[in-house]
Amino acid sequence: MPNPSIIAHRGASAHAPENTMAAFQLALDQGADGIELDVMLSKDKQLVVIHDDTLERTTNGSGRVRDLTLAQLLALDAGMGEQIPTLKQVLDAFGGQILINIELKNYATPFDALPVLTAQLVKTEALIESVIISTFNPFNLGRVRRHCPGVPLGLLTVPGKADLWLWRLFRYDALHPYFTDVDQALVAAQKARQHQVNVWTVDDPDEIHRLAALGVDSLITNDPQSARQALEAAT
Repeated sequence: MPNPSIIAHRGASAHAPENTMAAFQLALDQGADGIELDVMLSKDKQLVVIHDDTLERTTNGSGRVRDLTLAQLLALDAGMGEQIPTLKQVLDAFGGQILINIELKNYATPFDALPVLTAQLVKTEALIESVIISTFNPFNLGRVRRHCPGVPLGLLTVPGKADLWLWRLFRYDALHPYFTDVDQALVAAQKARQHQVNVWTVDDPDEIHRLAALGVDSLITNDPQSARQALEAAT
């Protein structure tokens, strides 16, 4: 059976506060091959790592992320005393040690500077070969490529939309489909176009076995240690 890479969804988020330095370090400690994180802009145009547009679910704050400055965001508790990290902080700590999958979360503000600033930071940090930048908004892809040529790009797709003909109009290096959309035909079609298939977000051992047998390249999971154990049990 092929051995797909294990990418920790928002870090080892099954066991640590999501999108925090603790979750990313735990993923590394548990032997994950990569971490996935979400990035958006603060009010003062700083790159911060957080998933939701609003603060209530993952922090002790309230309101929209884009309405607070970096200093205000850093004062919040993101769980167990963890801060909201900046993207630079994550890249400085983990860049070159582990694959970092950066999802651009500017869906509410699709014309903001997030793709450009993210691309410029990755280029400045000289991490093009150990980063993949992904997004559900395919128009982000070209903006990233113009400012950071050569960085791998991933196209995320919502459930039921992985095989749309529309995606052929865009240049990307990896398809990131929802796990229930993945079958042999999808994998074969993407491989024929020289695309990787990195699947989100799968924790069930039976699904992990099924997807590995199909030859996907990566599994994005909340529990990298359990996913690794499931793969080892299938060999």
